[in-house]
Amino acid sequence: MKNTLIKKTLCILLLSALLTASAGAETVVTSFYPIQLLALNLLHGADGVELVNLAAPGTGCLHDYQLSTGDMKALARADVFLINGAGMESYLDHVMQNLPDLPIVDASAGVELLEDVSGEMEYNAHIWLDAGNAIRMAENLSAGLIEALPEQAELIAANRDALAARLAALDTELREGIAGLPRRDIVTFHEAFPYFARAYGLEVAAVVVLEPGDSLSPRQLAELVDTVTRLGNPPLFTEPQYESLAAETIAAETGAPIYELDPCVTGPSEDIPLTYYEDVMRRNLQVLQEALQ
Repeated sequence: MKNTLIKKTLCILLLSALLTASAGAETVVTSFYPIQLLALNLLHGADGVELVNLAAPGTGCLHDYQLSTGDMKALARADVFLINGAGMESYLDHVMQNLPDLPIVDASAGVELLEDVSGEMEYNAHIWLDAGNAIRMAENLSAGLIEALPEQAELIAANRDALAARLAALDTELREGIAGLPRRDIVTFHEAFPYFARAYGLEVAAVVVLEPGDSLSPRQLAELVDTVTRLGNPPLFTEPQYESLAAETIAAETGAPIYELDPCVTGPSEDIPLTYYEDVMRRNLQVLQEALQ
């Protein structure tokens, strides 16, 4: 009788512990890599918080991204969903219809958006490539996280302030590093860099393809060759996430040099440095300084 009572007591204590742990566990879901990078910084040091990123780190921008069953399961148990906004998450209506009570935090709130010239979306969604915008995005995300995870409010606020200071320093470094360059016009692979160009005084003179995966007709290719020639063969910037055959063809026809700019939409999946965004942007700065001298 005594042993049975002890066993029942242990079972109750174990069940209580499991329920407490389950109740205390928090799940934060991010839509894709740039938002994951910001969330990693904001939640650094937070105990009992699981951070789940939907799109795999090698996905790139969410062009035509389709939610998987696993994605929906992750969202179903999420306490909050952090998104880029500005139309990047084309599946958002589906999420809101199926999970109407899920808190969604839009990082683009208050950001001055640029029109999407591709016609695929209303706005260009690559807002994070302006470090000043990244500060605003971090502020928006931190406000949503504090509301969803009030017990982590002090930590999140401190992380936000530290991240904002680092991003402000990066923004200044980019401005100063690009300000004295003699050339200002660039030809980019796709519409990823208008916010970067606007922020740091560059001019996107032409875009090779408006959307990754688009193929160029002979006429379009000839028009781009003419444009690049007329502009005096400005540097062509490809992206590490996509093939650069069209840019290589234009370079062969015009003699324009090819460089690589990284829009920071892919990266390591494990042991991600908190400074990964800044590291990529500083490498981009070095590339631009070489290309635009």
